[in-house]
Amino acid sequence: MGWIKTLVATMVVVIAGVALAGSYEDALDAASNGRSSALAGLLSRGIDPDTTDTNGNNLLMLAARDGHADTVALLLKFRASPLQRNLMGDSAPMLAALRGHREVVRAFIASGRPLEADGWTPLMYAAFEGHDGIVADLLAAGATIDARAPNQATPLMLAARNGHAKAVELLLAAGADPALTNDRGQSAAEWALENGNDQIATRIRSAAGKR
Repeated sequence: MGWIKTLVATMVVVIAGVALAGSYEDALDAASNGRSSALAGLLSRGIDPDTTDTNGNNLLMLAARDGHADTVALLLKFRASPLQRNLMGDSAPMLAALRGHREVVRAFIASGRPLEADGWTPLMYAAFEGHDGIVADLLAAGATIDARAPNQATPLMLAARNGHAKAVELLLAAGADPALTNDRGQSAAEWALENGNDQIATRIRSAAGKR
């Protein structure tokens, strides 16, 4: 009879493994598609809120990337980590800021959880893309205004480089330092000029002269 017990135990393990695999795929799909109710059920049954796909994207990143604010809020309640990064080095708040999902960024802000770590930050991504509303929200929430990217760029430099005049104004008004330089020794004004953004360069130099 011992072989019967062994067979039964093996079958239980196999069935449990299949169920777990199915739940894993279901959780990834629910997060990506903003199916909060389905995801809530899976989380309540014990699915890890920091479950990741093969690219290192956790559930929070998948929901944030695709603009599902309600799903992001749900995952944050289950203590999913907003600072976890995928294989590309991006966090969930960074992906939301990059893609311009303002309501998602606001959900992160409302959670009161830390949104920045060393390296690139959500504010940098928002400034780079010229998502002015997100820039304003992050500044109001206390984002590090002169944080440095790996190439020593600041949010002001990134906005200036890409010609985002409104983002530049928001950053200057919040106290961004126009004198800082990147790893090539360029200031925000010089980087703006290099990319043909002459009016922005003039505005930044005017601000620098008043400091």
